[in-house]
Amino acid sequence: MAFEEYKGAMFSPKWKTSPRKYGYVAERDVKIPMSDGVKLSSNIWKPDGGGKFPAILGFHCYHADGQTGPIKPAAISTAQWRHPGQERTNASLEAGDPIFFARRGYTHVVCNARGTGKSEGKWDFSGPQEVKDVYDTIEWIAAQPWCDGNVVMFGVSYFSWIQLLAAALNPPHLKTIFCPWGSTDFYRDFCYRGGILTYKWPIGWSATSLTYGNVRPENCSKKEMGEAGYRAAIARALEDEDIKAVPELVAILKNPEQGINPFIVDMVLHPHYDQYWKDRTADYSKIKIPAYIGSCWGMIGIHTPAAFRSWEYLNVPKRMILGSPMYLDRPLGQIQHEAMRWFDYWVKGVDTGIMDEPAVRLFIMGTNEWKTSNDWPLPETKWTPFYLHEDGLLNEHEHWSYEGSDSFEESPWMRGRAQYATPPLVENTEIVGPIALKLYAATTDTDVNWIVSLLEIDADGRERQLTKGWLKGSHRELDMQKSKPWEPIHTHAKSEPLEPGKIYEFDIKLIPTGVLFKAGSKIALRIRCVDDDPKNPLELAATGSLPRTAVARVTVFHNEDYPSYLLLPVTKGNILNTFLSGGNYPG
Repeated sequence: MAFEEYKGAMFSPKWKTSPRKYGYVAERDVKIPMSDGVKLSSNIWKPDGGGKFPAILGFHCYHADGQTGPIKPAAISTAQWRHPGQERTNASLEAGDPIFFARRGYTHVVCNARGTGKSEGKWDFSGPQEVKDVYDTIEWIAAQPWCDGNVVMFGVSYFSWIQLLAAALNPPHLKTIFCPWGSTDFYRDFCYRGGILTYKWPIGWSATSLTYGNVRPENCSKKEMGEAGYRAAIARALEDEDIKAVPELVAILKNPEQGINPFIVDMVLHPHYDQYWKDRTADYSKIKIPAYIGSCWGMIGIHTPAAFRSWEYLNVPKRMILGSPMYLDRPLGQIQHEAMRWFDYWVKGVDTGIMDEPAVRLFIMGTNEWKTSNDWPLPETKWTPFYLHEDGLLNEHEHWSYEGSDSFEESPWMRGRAQYATPPLVENTEIVGPIALKLYAATTDTDVNWIVSLLEIDADGRERQLTKGWLKGSHRELDMQKSKPWEPIHTHAKSEPLEPGKIYEFDIKLIPTGVLFKAGSKIALRIRCVDDDPKNPLELAATGSLPRTAVARVTVFHNEDYPSYLLLPVTKGNILNTFLSGGNYPG
């Protein structure tokens, strides 16, 4: 046996990946010309000794040296959440280790987007110009003497979502993408969750990762609306009572062309799902190359929804992974052996066994083990309605006679809530899949922000947030072509104010989760109109919703006429349903 052939490789008795057999050569600030003459700055790592190799492209808007510097990985810190000893958050260090790839026979090109870092021009936040630049970059790489004509893409978050956008243009030399932890619908995934402006995210991102990356944004709204229309739209935004209550937003809107502000202003001035957002939504129908997708259960505020959307709509060879609710450490380095299996299979013709394995792999919280399938939602799923009842009960039993409602105050002086929980479970109950809330409710206001959380309450009373859902009441219109019984999808095409005091039917999508509720624990639902305070950086990434300033009384109805319920995807257990007794005898 030639042991050198296995050095640094991942292998099994039947297959192996490319071994660690090369040194590397690094080239800094290599300029890549775009079709309009603008030059992008890239750093390139190549296997030494000459020859032609496949190339991996990472495309981003961040600090170039931080991506690939000799930094020891640590737990992720997101915008506005630094760990002790950090002056800068590390979330943007997403390129991966280029030396790892170069030593295994791949050239790794890490390129700054137009208008970022040392690249020329203005930054078009994942818009048409930036996507066209990715196309140009791929074709430039393929034409270089050190490339064998095969180009792939790699990375998470920004590095990930730009892959799916670019793949829709079908660059001739792009062979496959490895893009877990992406986003494919910026409006719904993280900018306007449920139609609610997520204002803290762009402000935090701008103050950290975008500032570190020397980002100079294009003023998309001004180009779209013209000077007069642009100023009028800003004036209308400044009249909004909820925006007026946030000094940071007011300052940005009063100085809309200063620094990174144009990017934030673009978001604020597009409160509905219009052409600005459609230009930044993946067109799955045009993608023709294999894709490795996924996320984790913790990034519900940015990445997790996109994984399941990609699984549903990508009609190409694909694999999906959903990891533990910890995301990945930064700088990125944990998934490179998996990427090597994927790239070797698709561009080197090496059978690494990756296409023989189950297509879907899911980490199940509560067991810390993996579950596999070849489809999503899981074929064994039984969606079961858990009804909201009086006295804060959550249970499969339909409503008893003369049940009523629960009310809470919603105002800057008091942010109330309603909460419902099962009795202690008798059976270990696994919940894996899409979740939906059918909510009958009214408010004294003309709008309402629904923010609902699925919780696990353990036998000692400790709460853990598992997932969330969002919906602005005035955005309640459903897209009936895309909605499914277990997943309501809203158009977000217009705002329809509520009539104060009128009872409405709201369908609220919660981001899918995967968890085993152990016997003795409780399943709970919390209904609020603001985000809960985050307990870690990933929970922080799922907050930042713009609260309403109106003084209102909100009422949740749960009775025979208005049967509010939570639809849960049961994949194991709950055969006998929950025991109201909690499985205990009185006394």
